[in-house]
Amino acid sequence: MKFVKEANEAVKPIASICHGPQILSSADLLKGRTITCYPPLKDDVVNAGAEFKDEEVVVDRNYITSRTLKDEPAFVREILKVLK
Repeated sequence: MKFVKEANEAVKPIASICHGPQILSSADLLKGRTITCYPPLKDDVVNAGAEFKDEEVVVDRNYITSRTLKDEPAFVREILKVLK
């Protein structure tokens, strides 16, 4: 939790796929954010304060999120854009 909170405070890119947003939720970092995740977790992320979008990849400021490994090409593409 400390690592992800410090990365967020420093506005570092945070890439999260599938169940990864559960870490962001546990770190109380989803309020006011727009993300995607493994669809069965939708209610969990919404209850943590996020807006859920059912899309292959969602970028919200420093967060890059995807639903599942089948979305990996779009996920990696967006990560690479941020890292360039």
